[in-house]
Amino acid sequence: MNYRPIVFISAIALSLAGAAIAQQQEPDWDAIQVAAIPIKPGIAVITGNGGNIGVSYGEDGTIIVDDQFAPLTEKIQATIAGLGATPVRYLVNTHWHFDHAGGNENFGKAGALIVAQNNVRTRLAAGGLVAGNTSPPAPKAALPVVTYDRGLTFHLNGDTIDVFHTGGGHTDGDSVIYWRKANVLHTGDMMMNGAGFPFIDLSSGGNALNLVRSLDQAIAITNADTVIIPGHGPLARKDDLIAWRGMIATSIDRVKGLKEAGRSLEDAKAAKPLAGLSNNPNGFVAEDAFVESIWRSLEAQRT
Repeated sequence: MNYRPIVFISAIALSLAGAAIAQQQEPDWDAIQVAAIPIKPGIAVITGNGGNIGVSYGEDGTIIVDDQFAPLTEKIQATIAGLGATPVRYLVNTHWHFDHAGGNENFGKAGALIVAQNNVRTRLAAGGLVAGNTSPPAPKAALPVVTYDRGLTFHLNGDTIDVFHTGGGHTDGDSVIYWRKANVLHTGDMMMNGAGFPFIDLSSGGNALNLVRSLDQAIAITNADTVIIPGHGPLARKDDLIAWRGMIATSIDRVKGLKEAGRSLEDAKAAKPLAGLSNNPNGFVAEDAFVESIWRSLEAQRT
């Protein structure tokens, strides 16, 4: 299998560097290349600018997981058609962020049935802040019309596709999608392969401790042959997912130790407790930002 690199998105990276920068540097949508990388027969990942899109296609129709940004919809649709697939019948959102659900309105108007966890619809309908950027309330056509609490199952194209809410972590609406027969797992942004530290969206109900618990659930359904589509970054395997989970758990333990020792948040940041843990020093999330996310997560789960 060809594990070609999948380009990280620019908009979220800019957001995490600062909202003002993000607002000043709109991507050149015309220059962005959208491409499909086959994974298994009838399953591919589509890359461009935004979260990785999972696509499954066959005689029962086409289902996609996430849809990137609205200006890329036509390119995404053309890429799907290039696979020999029919127009999208079902669209599953892993969570509500604009780089994963920004194309919802376009696909909804084109006839796709949008499916997501309850909290995703609630947050899309209300709008809100993501990394300092305001997402306005989504129009009706962009909202999921089928929602669930814990999960649901599709029976399509000779496979059983489980969609289930793990309890969140990146946000409060995170879901993973698992093709049982093909043994392919889409994690959404609960895994951002090669991104350094994770983005915990506290304003959307994210929590670092919940993320570890959710990753444990994802790990439990995988094996050495599972192909993992992360929210961002190159395709991964179970060992990569375990390493990602381990880095987050170790980070939590280190910050928790400082907090329990009576250190302040600023002291904890100054101590650089996460030194050596990031696999990408130029990743989305700065060390201090992740330390604070863990600190706030610990505060939120105090008993």
